[in-house]
Amino acid sequence: MTTLKQTPSQTVGPYFAYGLCPEQYNFDLKSLFTNVLADREAAGEHITLVGQVFDADGAVIGDAMIEVQQVDSEGRYPQSREEVAKSGFRGFARFGTGTDPQKRFIIETVKPGRASPDEAPHLNVIVTMRGMLLHTFTRIYFDDETAANDKDPVLASVPAERRATLVAKRETNGGNAVYRFDIHMQGPKETVFFDL
Repeated sequence: MTTLKQTPSQTVGPYFAYGLCPEQYNFDLKSLFTNVLADREAAGEHITLVGQVFDADGAVIGDAMIEVQQVDSEGRYPQSREEVAKSGFRGFARFGTGTDPQKRFIIETVKPGRASPDEAPHLNVIVTMRGMLLHTFTRIYFDDETAANDKDPVLASVPAERRATLVAKRETNGGNAVYRFDIHMQGPKETVFFDL
């Protein structure tokens, strides 16, 4: 009898995005999550998060998948499906960069509140893409939350010269709040990733 041995690790992409974002890629399957984290009726300031994922050479990565999790405008995570249906706030979104002509990720949400008095408003982000054996974790803070950012213990744990890699910049687009946040996987502008 032949004993099977463990095989080497496989990279996680690029097929994962097709399976986890099938509607985005025009497959005849329903996506469990979309890029809309909060419907229009959800309470709070509605914002759009836009960005791209870059490799070490500064080239845009067109087959990354971004997952975002956050609290609502009151600082709470949804507790049930009933609450999600009533509030219009899901707390989670997913987007494949291969579906946008500019290879961007675009997340429609509300600006999060503070989950605790010490924490600044932020988004929790998971990045998955080709060539990676494991997904990476990072956070997105907001450049117009300076006082709260200065007190956030997680942001304070990051060397001062690297903190800017975790801060989205506010822009306006026809009156709607748009935050720009690019993710650099390697290189001199590498985004800070957390070991969880």
